[in-house]
Amino acid sequence: MDVPEHPKLLDEELYSRQLDVLGIPAMQRIQKAKVLLSGLQGLGAEVAKNLVLMGVGSLTLHDPHPTCWPDLAAQIFLSEEDLQRSRAEASHTRLAQLNETVQVFIHSGDITEDLLLDFQVVVLTASKLEEQLKVGTLCHTHGICFLVADTRGLVGQLFCDFGEDFMVQDPTEAEPLTAAIKDISQGSPGIITLKGEVNGHSFRDGDLVTFSGIEGMVELNGCSPQPIRVQKDGSLEIGDTTTFSHYLRGGTITEVKRSKTVKHESLDTALLQPRVVAQSTQEVHRAHCLHQAFRALHEFQHLYGRLPQPWDPVDAETVVDLARALEPLQGTEELLDEALLRTIALSSAGCLSPMAAFLGAVTAQEVLKAISRKFIPLDQWLYFDALDCLPEDEKLLPNPEDCAPRGCRYDGQIAVFGTGLQDKLSHQHYLLVGAGAIGCEMLKGFALVGLGAGGGGGVVVADMDHIERSNLSRQFLFRPQDIGVAAAAAQGLNPDLRVTPLTYPLDPTTENFYGDNFFSHVDGVVAALDSFQARHYVAARCTHYLKPLLEAGTQGTHGSASVFIPHVTKTYSGPASAGTSEDTIHPVTCTSLADMDGPQILTLLQQVLGVLRVRPQTWKDCVVWALGHWQLCFHYDILQQLRHFPPDKCPQPLEFDINQDTHLCYVLAAANLYAQMHGLPGSSDQTALRELLKLLPQPDPQHLNPIFTSPEQLKELQKALEVWSKGSPLKPLLFEKDDDSNFHVDFVTMAASLRSQNYGILPANRAQSKRIVGRIIPAIATTTAAVAGLLVLELYKVVGGTQPLGAYRHSYLNLAENRFDRWVPSAPTIQTFQHLKWTSWDRLKVPAVQPERTLESLLAYIQEQHGLRVRMLLHGTAQLYSNWFSGCLSLVCWSWN
Repeated sequence: MDVPEHPKLLDEELYSRQLDVLGIPAMQRIQKAKVLLSGLQGLGAEVAKNLVLMGVGSLTLHDPHPTCWPDLAAQIFLSEEDLQRSRAEASHTRLAQLNETVQVFIHSGDITEDLLLDFQVVVLTASKLEEQLKVGTLCHTHGICFLVADTRGLVGQLFCDFGEDFMVQDPTEAEPLTAAIKDISQGSPGIITLKGEVNGHSFRDGDLVTFSGIEGMVELNGCSPQPIRVQKDGSLEIGDTTTFSHYLRGGTITEVKRSKTVKHESLDTALLQPRVVAQSTQEVHRAHCLHQAFRALHEFQHLYGRLPQPWDPVDAETVVDLARALEPLQGTEELLDEALLRTIALSSAGCLSPMAAFLGAVTAQEVLKAISRKFIPLDQWLYFDALDCLPEDEKLLPNPEDCAPRGCRYDGQIAVFGTGLQDKLSHQHYLLVGAGAIGCEMLKGFALVGLGAGGGGGVVVADMDHIERSNLSRQFLFRPQDIGVAAAAAQGLNPDLRVTPLTYPLDPTTENFYGDNFFSHVDGVVAALDSFQARHYVAARCTHYLKPLLEAGTQGTHGSASVFIPHVTKTYSGPASAGTSEDTIHPVTCTSLADMDGPQILTLLQQVLGVLRVRPQTWKDCVVWALGHWQLCFHYDILQQLRHFPPDKCPQPLEFDINQDTHLCYVLAAANLYAQMHGLPGSSDQTALRELLKLLPQPDPQHLNPIFTSPEQLKELQKALEVWSKGSPLKPLLFEKDDDSNFHVDFVTMAASLRSQNYGILPANRAQSKRIVGRIIPAIATTTAAVAGLLVLELYKVVGGTQPLGAYRHSYLNLAENRFDRWVPSAPTIQTFQHLKWTSWDRLKVPAVQPERTLESLLAYIQEQHGLRVRMLLHGTAQLYSNWFSGCLSLVCWSWN
C-alpha cells in the first residue's frame, strides 16, 4: 500500500469555486491526504465520487464483495456487465477517470492494524457492527480519524470519531473580518477609528486582531494577536499605545480566527452514549429511536445472516423485539417509538440513490473536515430519515410480493416502494432546465431511479451553456474532453434512459417552442438554474401550465431544495436578485458612441488618440505605454484633482517604485495585454522588465492624456485613424478568468490594489479579485450532491400520486455548521371575494369564444356572471389570443370597484 510521495501543484482553475469555500491552506492539506474507504455500494460510491472530485491526495478502495442487482439502484460506477465482479475492481477505472490528479488504489485483503497506520482517515460503509467496533478502536488508539456511514432504505446514520484532542484550525466558512483604519490614538487604551464599512460581520468584544500597512505607528504592524473591545460609536479599544509612534495614515485591521478543540469518544463508548445532531427535543428523541433501530438491525443481521425481507411483517416484529431487548441508552429514559421502528424494519432492505447521494455528500464533507481541519465536525452522530416518502395511508403501503427482487437494476428501489412506483417513474416526461453541477447530479438521479426510462417516458434537458473547467470539480458526467460540448452522458449510467438535449434557452424569446404543445407533454419540471431571473421565469411557466416544480441552489456549504405542487403548496417566490444560488449572472451593458453625449465622446476620444498616436512595434514599446498608463492612472490624474480639492477630500498620488511588486506587476500585466491587442509577443520575465524600466525616462503627462481643444487635434485623430486602418486590425480581448497565463486577472488585481493604495483602503488579494470580477459564486461538490439527493426524495412523492401537504419538504442545509433543516411547505394563500375563493394556482373558466368576439364582450360576460370587474395583466397580444382561443383565460391580477 505504499503511496509515492511527491508535491502537487494546486490547479486553481479546476478548483476555483472550491477554493473560495475552503481556501488554499485547506486545499493543500486535502491534496496530501490518504483516505481508506471500505464498502462500495451506493453510499460508498457517492463518498468516493465526492472525494475524488474535490482532489483528495489518494483514495484506497476496499470491497471484495461481488456486484449484485440491488447495487445498481444507487451505485453510479457499476453496470449490468459488472455483475459478480468485485465492487472495488469494477468501480476503480471509472472513479479514477474523474480526476487525474487523484491516485486511486484497491486493497483486496483484510483491514488490519498495519494497514490502518498508513491513512489519516478511514471510512466504513455498509459494514457490520463487529467490524465497526474493531476498526474504530484501532483508529481511536492510533489517532486516525474514523467514520461510519450507512443507509437502510429511507433512513441513514453517520458517526465521526476524530479523537480526544482534535484541533479545528478554521471553524467557520466566513473570511476574517477586515477594515481600513482612519485613525489610532496614543493612550491607554488606544482607540482605533475605522474608515468605511467592515468587510464582513461586525467586530465583537474579545476578538483577536492584528495590523498591517500602518504608517507612523509601525509598532502595531505584524504584532501578535491583540484583543479588542467595541465602543458604542463603533470605534475599537486596544491596549496601551502611549509609547508608540504617532499615527500618520493608512493601515488595515484584520481578525485572527481562533482555533477550537473538539473531543470525540470512541465508537464503543458513543454507542451507548450517543451525542446526536438535532435542533429540538423532539428531534433528539427521534434520533435516539433511529439509533436503536440501527442497533437492532445489526443484531438481526448477526443472528440470521441477512437483512429483514422487504415489507415482511414477521421480520419487522423480530426487529422490534430485538430493539426492546437492547441495553438502554445511558442518560435517557425515553420510550421506543415502536411504530417508527416497525416502519424502518419493513423498508430497510432497500438501497436508494437519493439517500446515498445526501448521506454520501455529508460523509465526504466530514472527511474533508478531518483532513483540512476546516469547519467544526459532527458531534458525533447524525441521523437522517425520509420516511415521509412513504404513503400516509397504510392501505397504500407495498406488500412483500410487490417488493420481491425482479433481477433488474431497480431491485434496491423496488424493495422500498414496490413495482407500482417504479412503473410510474418509467413513464414520466420531465423537463430539466440547466445541466450544470446540480443539473448533472439530477441527471444521475434520474438515471438511477429510472425516470422516463420506460416506454413513452423521457427527460428533456434545456441548457445552452458550455462546460467550463471549473465545473469539473463539482460534477462527474462531463470530463475535460467534454468541455464546451453538451452531451447526454447520463445515458451511460442507464442505457434505458431517454434524454433529449435542447440548446434553446427557456425564456420569453422561445415561448413559440416551449408553449402549450410542449408543456402538454411534460409531467414535471426540475430547475437547476444559475440566476434568480431564470428561476422566476421557469416558475411562472410551471404556475401557468400547472406543473410541479422541483428547485435547488447552492452557495458554498449552503444549499436549499424546494418543491412546488399545483393547488397544494405556495408557488415559487424566491428573491429577485439575491440569496442562495449556485451562480448569479449580472447583465453587462455595452455602450456605443450613439448612446453618449458630447463630453463623453470627447473623453473617450482622448483615450483613443492616446492609443492610436503611436503603434507599438516591440515589447519595449508596450512597456513604455504600460508605464505611462500607470503614471496617468495613479499619479498624474490625482495631482490634477489636488489642484482643485483639499487633500483630505482626494486620493493620494503614488510614486512609481520599481522595487514594489504591485507596481512592477501592473506594468507587466498591462504591457502584455497591450501586446496581445497588437499581435506582438509578450513576456513574463520580471527580472528583465525591472532592468528595462531602469532605462526608461518618465512619461510626459501631456502626451499621456491629450486634451481636445482645437480642430487641429481632431484632424490629428482622423489622421491617426487613417494610418491605423492600413495596418493590421486591433485584436479585442475578452475577459477570461480561468486562464492564469493571460494576465487578465493579474491586471485587475494590480489595478485594484493600486487604487486601494490611492484611497488608503484595504486591497483585495488575487483570489478575491478573481472571484469579484469573474462573478464566481463559491461552490463545492458535496453541497451540490446533497441538494440533488433531497430533490429526488421529493420526486418520489410527486410521481407517486396525490399526497397531502404534510408529505412534502423544503430543505436547507449548511454543511460547515452541521445544520440540516426540513419543513413542510406553506399552503397556497386563499383569496376570497363574496362567494368566490381562489389561489395563485386557480384559473377562471369561461366558455370558448369565437375569434370575432371582442375583449370587451368577454369582460362583460365575466362581470355579468360573477358581478366582478376584471383587470388583466398579460404578457402580450400573442399570449392573449392563445388563451382566448383555448377557451381558458388565466387571470393574473384581479381588482374590483
